[in-house]
Amino acid sequence: MMGWGRLLLGASCQIPNGLVRRKSFGYPLIKVHSGLIQQNKEICLRLCKHRSTTAASAKSEEDVVFKWGLFLIPVTTFFLGTWQVQRRKWKLKLIADLESRTASEPISLPIDPMELKELEYRPVKVRGYFDHSKELYVLPRSMVDPEQEARDAGKLISSAKIGANVITPFHCTDLGVTILVNRGFVPKKKVNPETRLKGQIQDEIDLVGLVRLSETRKPFVPENNIEKNLWHYRDLEAMARVTGTQPIFIDADFRSTVPGGPIGGQTRVTLRNEHLQYIVTWYGLCAATSYLWYRKFIQKIPF
Repeated sequence: MMGWGRLLLGASCQIPNGLVRRKSFGYPLIKVHSGLIQQNKEICLRLCKHRSTTAASAKSEEDVVFKWGLFLIPVTTFFLGTWQVQRRKWKLKLIADLESRTASEPISLPIDPMELKELEYRPVKVRGYFDHSKELYVLPRSMVDPEQEARDAGKLISSAKIGANVITPFHCTDLGVTILVNRGFVPKKKVNPETRLKGQIQDEIDLVGLVRLSETRKPFVPENNIEKNLWHYRDLEAMARVTGTQPIFIDADFRSTVPGGPIGGQTRVTLRNEHLQYIVTWYGLCAATSYLWYRKFIQKIPF
């Protein structure tokens, strides 16, 4: 009976962890101290707030880097387009100067190497005779024919003839030196001089040609084979050593052509000018990427 009395009267007892357990009318009641739960709640809120702030800050930094990193694309393409504008101006001036130089009146050939360096593509005149016994052959070469090239423009297959340029020592009687002259183009079957004896001029003649300088070997161009007399690029020093001439070289003009001989006028004076295409390409990319960047980061329109 005493035990039932305590239960009905709601006798209380202290239990660990700050909980007070009471029983009233046979139902247990638990009361948690309000200070403890409030403290835990504040700690949880502070942790969540700190994590949220850290994540938001990191995401914001990533967005800024991404935004301005992408902005470099239109900026870079704009500067590349502007650079090509300047390059095109330079190339047009170079082409104009080249055309003016090749069309100028011939001058007497100077033999000063320093003066010759400033005269490439300039017409010069000489008088003398050829030494056909020391011919050199630069090949393979296609014949320079502006009319044929104009007709072949736009065609997938060119009808240009393939052969060689004949380089012959020429003794200048008025200067007392021997130079190298590119007499012009011969087809492959006419490379052997015995097949074109009619064109092997023996007399003293007046000759007009364009000054040419030595050139370096371009990528994928074979090395010159001096032993077999097969030349793939114009190496004046080596050619002069082989023929015993001065390292002075001219391309004979078309008027030097004789029946049965090489066809003169084999100087290509055109320069590639594709800068307008590059200008359109770079400025086009600049405009497109600028528009996309504006929609993404200014208007905030998702793609």
